[in-house]
Amino acid sequence: MLLYYEILFGLSILFSLICVFMWHKHFDVNITLVFFLVPLSTLSYVAMALSENLQEAILATQIMYINGVFTILFVLMTILDLCRIRIPRLVRGLLVGITVLFYLPVLTIGRNEMFYQSVEFTKKNGVAMLTGKEYGVAHELLMQWIFLCFLFCMVALIYSHIKKNDVSHKVIYLLMIPVLVAMGSFFIGRMITKDIELVPMAYVFAQFFYLLIVYRLSLYDINESGIETLVQKGATGFVSFDYRLKYLGCNETAAKWLPFLKELHVDESIKQNPKCQATIMTWIRDFNEGKSDDDNHIHYNSEDGTMILQVSVNHLYDGRKRRGYQLFITDDTADVKNIEFQEKFNTVLRFEVDQKTERILQMNDHLLISMATMVESRDPFTGGHIKRTSAGVKMLIEEMKKDPELTLSKKFCQYVVKAAPMHDLGKIAVPDAVLLKPGRYEPEEYEIMKSHSAEGARVVHEILKDTDDEEFRRIAVNVAHFHHERWDGKGYPEKRSEHDIPLEARIMAIADVYDALVSKRVYKEKMPFEKADAIILEGMGTQFDPSLEKYYIAARPQLEEYYKSQLNEDATQTSEKEEK
Repeated sequence: MLLYYEILFGLSILFSLICVFMWHKHFDVNITLVFFLVPLSTLSYVAMALSENLQEAILATQIMYINGVFTILFVLMTILDLCRIRIPRLVRGLLVGITVLFYLPVLTIGRNEMFYQSVEFTKKNGVAMLTGKEYGVAHELLMQWIFLCFLFCMVALIYSHIKKNDVSHKVIYLLMIPVLVAMGSFFIGRMITKDIELVPMAYVFAQFFYLLIVYRLSLYDINESGIETLVQKGATGFVSFDYRLKYLGCNETAAKWLPFLKELHVDESIKQNPKCQATIMTWIRDFNEGKSDDDNHIHYNSEDGTMILQVSVNHLYDGRKRRGYQLFITDDTADVKNIEFQEKFNTVLRFEVDQKTERILQMNDHLLISMATMVESRDPFTGGHIKRTSAGVKMLIEEMKKDPELTLSKKFCQYVVKAAPMHDLGKIAVPDAVLLKPGRYEPEEYEIMKSHSAEGARVVHEILKDTDDEEFRRIAVNVAHFHHERWDGKGYPEKRSEHDIPLEARIMAIADVYDALVSKRVYKEKMPFEKADAIILEGMGTQFDPSLEKYYIAARPQLEEYYKSQLNEDATQTSEKEEK
């Protein structure tokens, strides 16, 4: 029997290590907790079997119960998250609190009769166990709570199977099987055998099924291909399929342009769907056979004939692994009509070329902002920093443009505002262990984080090196490189001072620090505007260029009004999410 528990413990460790190998930050935290608790649970059964006296056996039992009661809670949380059933944080906290209250009487075993009225310690074939148990009221309440959690799990799974098309039925089945097995082992296991416990085997069995779920999770998360807002609401449609041509999902834009996608269910094969055969399967076949053009572009007339869509087929990547196909769909109606117009009316060729050039420049701008936003998305603690600092730079520039004594060119002003979103691109090279640390940095970690400015300059230079606009490239590189320099020479990375720091970087520094002060961070709460203003003004002549003080003061009412509106907007969005 001891060997049985040791084998289960070994398997649970193995499955947890496999999960660690497959893990990435988009996985649900409750799955991680399950893979942490199961090895601890199986270890407690080994400890029970090896106990030498009643006190050791009671301690092992208390660990068993804490694992048992919290494992089913985290399983419930996992099911709710994977089935996209949103519950308020308050309710989640209440569930945890109730579970803790029901567990606390377990700690009284051996001291009073609240949980066990009586219990005995025996050994059979060298394996320790507790016998002669007479259960108290607290034990019965705990069992009822565990049964209720199991019931919640089944209700959520059945509801999702019937009502939710955006959840894979395969995942629902993979979640349901271990729940049923665990229920059976937990409540009727003792009726089957009294020599061994079936519960730890059910836990390890559940681990195996969760590994299968973890393997599929990245496929269902199509937001991996971009920032969620850009993916769901942007001007590009995304559709994903695995290599067996099973539908994985699409964003709202793709569903609007290709209405037949709304009829598909996640994990449904498109091989037998007539509309998909005539479109998607043909596009994928041409892509595999190399029949599409050099850019993998295909034109498709929408069903209502009002749009000409451009479809690009590529491989779907999970990290470096190819896992299927992804379609990128854009509205190319304007481009196609422009080409036709040029063929008919050569007299407007220059106008059309200028239009196209402007559009390309806009696309480049959107690409740069998207890249900066994607880099920012790695850091969960500074959300919205790019948007807010860019707004701050624009306000400062607007005040500077009003000064007749300054001779700032129109291009310079435009380029500084345009470059602002790229000031933190260097964070792409900062390791996750430092960037995602939920607290203040240690000195060596801070040195690593400080490297992002020089690295950002290198990245921006590489991105823009082939552009014809040398002035914009120089300004963008300077903003990324020197926005952490100080007027007194105590900044980084080169400890430049005063006018050795480019003007564009001095402007960026004020907007960057202001946002850091008045925004919430993981290590601090947001600072009142009055206090932040005092710090900025105090820093004029030490941290900041004193000649910029009057422009900051002029822009201050706009800054405060803007940040107040952002706070109201964030509060509204949070309220709407909680209501949903």
